[in-house]
Amino acid sequence: MNIIPPYLKNGDTIGIVCPAGYMPLKKITSCVTTLNDWGFKVKIGTTLGKKQVNYFSGNDEKRLSDFQTMLDDDTVQAILCARGGYGTSRIIDRINFSKFKKNPKWIIGFSDITVLHAHINKQFKIATLHAPMAGAFNNEGFKNEFVLSLKKALKGNALNYTCKPYVLNNIGTTKGELIGGNLALISHLIGSKSAYITKNKILFLEDVGEYLYNIDRMFVQLKRAGIFNELKGLVLGGFTELKDTKTPFGTDVYNLIYEHIKEYSFPFCFNFPVSHDKENVALKTGVDYKFSVQKNKVLLKEIRN
Repeated sequence: MNIIPPYLKNGDTIGIVCPAGYMPLKKITSCVTTLNDWGFKVKIGTTLGKKQVNYFSGNDEKRLSDFQTMLDDDTVQAILCARGGYGTSRIIDRINFSKFKKNPKWIIGFSDITVLHAHINKQFKIATLHAPMAGAFNNEGFKNEFVLSLKKALKGNALNYTCKPYVLNNIGTTKGELIGGNLALISHLIGSKSAYITKNKILFLEDVGEYLYNIDRMFVQLKRAGIFNELKGLVLGGFTELKDTKTPFGTDVYNLIYEHIKEYSFPFCFNFPVSHDKENVALKTGVDYKFSVQKNKVLLKEIRN
């Protein structure tokens, strides 16, 4: 059984940092206002809105220092990563988790933040929160069900989701620990000490901006690494803003993926609302779920003891 960090109560503080890509301070205004409206205080890290260093929100040392400070701050009960992008794997091996292990707090984000989810799951068996980040609050996004699912998660509500059936789904029901995140990052971590152990787990995957041939290559990598061999279930979310080569790859992304997984007996579903798009529900990684793929619907339900 993994460790579940304390859920948040009114007056608790959420720290906001950028451990990877740069984000202007003005783009977190809606997020900060909404978190305040939800009853939380906000502490803004040093990597928000400061001078951009090339692609990153500061050099490796500054991003490491900002995240480490929030991780060790006893007045901060959760850390929301403002955005993903790329860069967390450049600092992951230098983060000191010793204080975090004794006093866990929720680490929140998706995309490049998959590195943190996977590393914390593998090394410390502590639950984290794959969920919308600061940008999702903009343009009245704070009103939608996907951003509001983050509020439910932080306040300790069980997370239960349904979605429509899809023609390529594999029918079945299972229970297990939910892990996952961005396909490119999970593939990137294979062979490292941050790589997920997938035996007896339910895995969810999503991605954005990839060429179809690269999606194919990453699924080949996952298969060759044995990621699917003893999996209990597979949840496939959105694969958005995909690109194709001048000579077309010759299929759409879901049929491409299906060709790689159709041999497995575990239940799997497509088009689940976890993605880089608006449809991105909060999911507690390292927590047990029931996963049921039925003819008329798909159910992913958090199990409470």
